[in-house]
Amino acid sequence: MSYLKGLLTSCLVLASVMSWAKAVPISIDKTKVKLPEETVKEPPQSVDTGLHYDRYLREVIDFLEKDQHFREKLHNTDMEDIKQGKLAKELDFVSHHVRTKLDELKRQEVSRLRTLIKAKQDIEGGNGKNVDHQALLKQFEHLNHMNPHTFEVEDLDRLIKSATKDLENYDKERHEEFKRYEMMKEHERREHLKTLDEEGRRKEEEHYEEMKKKHADHPKVNHPGSKDQLKEVWEEADGLDPEDFDPKTFFNLHDANGDGFFDEQELEALFTKELEKIYDPTNEEDDMVEMEEERLRMREHVMNEVDSNKDRLVSLDEFLVATKKKEFLEPDSWETLEQNQAYTDEEMREFEEQLARQEEDLNLKAADLQKQREDLERQQEQLNAQKVELQQAVEHMERLKTQKDPPPPEILQQTVPPAQSMITCGCVLRF
Repeated sequence: MSYLKGLLTSCLVLASVMSWAKAVPISIDKTKVKLPEETVKEPPQSVDTGLHYDRYLREVIDFLEKDQHFREKLHNTDMEDIKQGKLAKELDFVSHHVRTKLDELKRQEVSRLRTLIKAKQDIEGGNGKNVDHQALLKQFEHLNHMNPHTFEVEDLDRLIKSATKDLENYDKERHEEFKRYEMMKEHERREHLKTLDEEGRRKEEEHYEEMKKKHADHPKVNHPGSKDQLKEVWEEADGLDPEDFDPKTFFNLHDANGDGFFDEQELEALFTKELEKIYDPTNEEDDMVEMEEERLRMREHVMNEVDSNKDRLVSLDEFLVATKKKEFLEPDSWETLEQNQAYTDEEMREFEEQLARQEEDLNLKAADLQKQREDLERQQEQLNAQKVELQQAVEHMERLKTQKDPPPPEILQQTVPPAQSMITCGCVLRF
C-alpha cells in the first residue's frame, strides 16, 4: 500500500487511508509528551504534486482504495510487483461502482486533454484547422488514448508507471533549476561589475566576500537524520528532556498524519532547526532559495540512508533500524551548500555562452522587427500623402461643380489626377 501512496507523498502529502493510534512507551513520562489527542490526528490536506495530471492521479487512487478487494491486494503487494504491473491486473475484480466511477474519471481526463490541445492550437494560430486529437493524445502517456471511454488495466498500469517516472525525475529537475538560478545570479553579478569603475568594482568585490564570510559563520550543523540532530528537535521543538529521547516516540510525534510513515514533507520539517542555524530571511547574506535547496539535499540524504525499499517513504521499522547504525550514532560532519558549489567552471562558461547566443538571437529579432516597423511607417506615410492628394483633388472638383457656370465635363475630367493606386490592406484602389 505504501508505494501507491508514495507516488503522491514523494514530494507532497497524500491523504492517509489507514491511520491508527500509537502508544507512548512506558519508559517515557507521558505527561511530558505533548500529544493533546493521542488517538486522534487531523486528516492531512491533499496537496498538488506538481504533475499535470495530479488531480486525475489522486482521484483514481482514492477510489481504488475504497474497494475492499483492491485494498487487500494493496496490503500484500510489494513495490516491485506494483511497478511491474501485477497490481493493475486486480482492476478486473473491483466493484462495479468503482469501475463506473473510474470510467467517468477517465472520460473527464480525456476531455481535459482535448481542451488543452485545442487551446494550444488556438494560441499557435491554428483556428479553423482540423485537429487530429487521437494523434495528439499520444504524447500523454498516463492513459490509453485509443480507448477514451473506459478505464482498463492498461490505464492503471500506465498511470502508475508515468507517475513513478515523473516523480523520480522531480528532484533532479529541482536541482537543475537551482543550478541555473545560481549561475544566473553569478552572471548578473559579473555583468554589474562591468558597469562600475575600478574603485566601484573593488568595493563591490569586498562587500561580496564579506557577505560570503558572514553566511559561512554559523553554528555547527548536525548531520541530517543523526541522533544529535533528532535529539535537538526533541529538546527544542518538542520541549522534551534530551535524556528521555526515544526513537519510537519521536517517530510517533512527527508522523504528522498518523499513517505510520514519514513522507518527504514530514522529513523535511525535521530539518527546520538545522536550517535556521544557516539561514535568516532578515540577513542580506542569506538566500532563501538556497535554504530550500539545502533542505532538499538533507531530505535526499536521509531517504538514501533510511528508505531501504525505495518507496519514497520511511516506515517506523526502517526508522528504528537506522537508529541502530553507526551513521546514526557517530555520523560524519555535514557539508553545507557554501562548501559545495552548485556548478563547475565549465558549466558556468557554457551557461554564459548560451546566454550570449540567446541575446544575439533576440537582438537580431529586435532589429528585424524594427526594420518591419520602419517599412510600415514609410508605407503609412505614402498612403497618407496619397490620401491628402486625393482629398485635395476631390475638394477641387466639388468647388468646380458648385460654380455658377460649371466647366465642360472634359475640363472636370482633367482636374482628377491620372489613374492612381492606393495600396491599403492588400487591396488596390484606382481613381
